[in-house]
Amino acid sequence: MKGMSTSFSGSENNLVSLTKTPAFVKIIGFSFLCLSLLIILRSFSSDITTVSNPTTPSLKFPMSFNSAPTAGDNPSPPPSAAAAVPELRQPGMERTGIVDENGAMTNEFVVGEFDEEVIDSVVDEKNGSDENGGGVLRGKIGKFKVCDESMRDYIPCLDNMEGSLERHCPPKGKGLDCLVPWPKGYKLRITWPKSRDEIWLSNVAHTPFAKGKAGNKWVARKGDKYIFPGDRTQFAQGVNPYLDQISKMVPEIAFGQRTRVVMDISCGIASFGAYLMDRNVSTLSIATKDVHNNQIQFALERGVPAMFAAFTTHRLLYPSQAFDMIHCSRCSINWTHDDGILLLEVNRVLRAGGYFIWAAEPVHKHEENLFAPLKEMEDLTRRLCWELLKKEGDIYIWRKPLNNSCYLSQAPAVQPSLCSAGDDPDNVWNVNLTKCITQLPENGYGANVTAWPARLHSPPDRLFSIKMDAELSRREIYKAESNFWYAIIKGYIGAFRWEKLSLRNVLDMRAVYGGFAAALHDFNFDCWVMNVVPVSGPNTLPVLYDRGFIGVMHDWCEPFDTYPRTYDLVHAAALFSVEKNRCNVTTIMLEIDRILRPGGRVYIRDTKPVIEELVEIAQALGWVSFKYDSSEGPHSHWKLLISEKRL
Repeated sequence: MKGMSTSFSGSENNLVSLTKTPAFVKIIGFSFLCLSLLIILRSFSSDITTVSNPTTPSLKFPMSFNSAPTAGDNPSPPPSAAAAVPELRQPGMERTGIVDENGAMTNEFVVGEFDEEVIDSVVDEKNGSDENGGGVLRGKIGKFKVCDESMRDYIPCLDNMEGSLERHCPPKGKGLDCLVPWPKGYKLRITWPKSRDEIWLSNVAHTPFAKGKAGNKWVARKGDKYIFPGDRTQFAQGVNPYLDQISKMVPEIAFGQRTRVVMDISCGIASFGAYLMDRNVSTLSIATKDVHNNQIQFALERGVPAMFAAFTTHRLLYPSQAFDMIHCSRCSINWTHDDGILLLEVNRVLRAGGYFIWAAEPVHKHEENLFAPLKEMEDLTRRLCWELLKKEGDIYIWRKPLNNSCYLSQAPAVQPSLCSAGDDPDNVWNVNLTKCITQLPENGYGANVTAWPARLHSPPDRLFSIKMDAELSRREIYKAESNFWYAIIKGYIGAFRWEKLSLRNVLDMRAVYGGFAAALHDFNFDCWVMNVVPVSGPNTLPVLYDRGFIGVMHDWCEPFDTYPRTYDLVHAAALFSVEKNRCNVTTIMLEIDRILRPGGRVYIRDTKPVIEELVEIAQALGWVSFKYDSSEGPHSHWKLLISEKRL
């Protein structure tokens, strides 16, 4: 024992003397330094992942998009809407959810039953299953080639069958597989509002319309630009005097208050809609592709909401009671043809109490044969129960009734008759036109929207007519969505300097209730948003139009009906995780690239596995991309992918 004690004491003395040596101190210091560097690097890499081309300089973005906005970018939060909708919660029922009616987090909720199929789908997603033929990719993919120069204005579903106004999309497996080129000499667009009056010639110089109209009264060439004189349009005195005339004819139209959402049929170069923007009116300008050729492209290059739409055999892709006013100036449509089936479609999308303005072709006294179509139009509108409010020169202004009383009082033999009670006027995807009058809701939904701008944040009555779950908490979800996107956009402004992006044409690929568009409006972005409601989800289009926005129904398994280089910003939240099991996500990304302007941005918010797959596709498209944690933090299942299509 004594020997053992002496041996242990000696070893202890040797250990103490070792710790006092300079070498030991250096080893300990170096270890702490390495550990500190490891912690710092792990923290940095969890905040941001950069994905860019080796030959392209990296964008300099902050590590988090939760930064506070700069001074001047922080307007007051969206106003709380007055309770225009009665409370539907029944006595004795418990509220489920994690947000209260103001969109705030709360711990006063009941956990409902979970759906085993949803849990299984999340597990399958993490495991990479794709048994339904979706577009989930594995492994690296090569760069996409550039399409032939002849495809620079390619619109897949409208350029597929010559002479047809209907959509004919390429068959499965025959869709776009290359990058649509932009014209030689293409420049970054002129910013709004200057673009209303001039655009770069090189961006549209190749179009047949530009070659044919460059010297007429609508468009004039000046150096390297096309200019659009506001006093030289299809309206004899100019656009603003024409709008003033309409306001004087029927003051109740009240542009920018009662009349907020307008459709302009056969819009030309969309000057009507361009000048209505000064009056707080959002106008969707529509035209067919063959008759008006590339005029829609002129409208989009100017920064005016426009898209292709044809009055043919199918319903337009807009809900019932969408537009407060519909305008048709010398639009060359025979409204009385085939028992007035086309005007019946106008009646479907016109809001109850809304206005139809028709500027007919001038008819002179010696052209008595042309008076017959006018009399037929007056007779048809009378049977539609439209009230002719005013006629001045060639301008007619009718008003649609507020309810069905006029229709029901007509004799049974009067045609067209009312549609059946089982007809869903909001069912629009691939639905044929019918020769009947769309019934108005007995509860007055759609007719009693509030005036602009109050309607922007007021939960509309039609919120409760949507076919979806959450029957009793829709108002809370509606407000929570608006508050959520308000906070997100506020973060984007602070972190990504959105005020420097000069946004104008914006696409929201999955708009839901329009919270994203509402936030852009609240932060005073001078832009318009095309709100898309996918066919794979609930049809919320009526709510979007009741809020004062424009939108359209679409199936993202198919190309979108617009020109290449339409949008400055494409936004997609929780879209790919829904569509990946029914669509090819590579095809969707190629379509985004087609409709995105050079210099444009793509913001995709989705689950982590989906974002990881999209990163590879973005690289193959040649985009400069960055991955971020979502606002929920690094452990959230949601991530953010930001990409730029560089010129």
